[in-house]
Amino acid sequence: MKRLSLSLSLVLLSVSLGSCTVDKAADAGRYPNGPAAPVKTTRNAAYQTPPVQGPVRRNPDMNLSSNFPKGTTLSYSRVNAPGKYIAITFDDGPHITNTPRLLDMLRARNIKATFFCVGQCVSEYPQVARQIVAEGHEIANHSWSHPLLTKLSDAQYHDQITRTHEAIIRATGVTPHLLRPPYGALTQRQREWAYSEYGYPTILWSVDPFDWKRPGSAAVTARILSATTPGGIILAHDIHSQTVDAMPATLDTLLARGYKFVTVSQLLAMQQPSAAAAPAPAPAQ
Repeated sequence: MKRLSLSLSLVLLSVSLGSCTVDKAADAGRYPNGPAAPVKTTRNAAYQTPPVQGPVRRNPDMNLSSNFPKGTTLSYSRVNAPGKYIAITFDDGPHITNTPRLLDMLRARNIKATFFCVGQCVSEYPQVARQIVAEGHEIANHSWSHPLLTKLSDAQYHDQITRTHEAIIRATGVTPHLLRPPYGALTQRQREWAYSEYGYPTILWSVDPFDWKRPGSAAVTARILSATTPGGIILAHDIHSQTVDAMPATLDTLLARGYKFVTVSQLLAMQQPSAAAAPAPAPAQ
């Protein structure tokens, strides 16, 4: 009975994490994944969330540096920012339908986000990765296959990070500068290697809506709104349709409260010299 319970738990966990190939058969014709796949520049035809009635609030145009200083801080979960700046981040994609749908929402509000992408998904859907970059968002490393990195050998860990680093460059022409480990779990030795090898600081989060549990879009919105403070880094997952459905209300309310959205690198560049990085949060999905 215990073995059966453990097996069921592992199955449920794998389902909650999503998969790059869930929609592959249905979308293969519409989204060819060859090297010549074009960057999407028009509104996503699969947009399902009802549009907001009336004018949409827009994030202000900001000419901010993304060149954060290289120092002794290896890990961040928030930043001591000089104003109501926040970064919203999306993990585990790119997803063939949810990510383009999310990009439409972000574009309508002039919001730039940071996407921590799984290498397998970048390789599977390079055209979506290119769309992320083409629309001005930051793309970053979230490992090759979403394992628990602390359980891997040095060689296996290096392969997870290096393959994803190279896949992002190959798909987008952009070099990633940030790492977020799956589940937020990384040893100090692994953090030091990522920083010395690729200049990657480890990026965690200060706001976790636990959207991987699929609590419903209203709950995702409420949890993000209740926990967001200036300098915060919001964790979300663009592989879940409920999370994407939650974004219009979430983003519009944060904008109405006076928050300004920036990428993680832009947020790090605002770090006040006297502020130390916040401690890492408990691991999450």
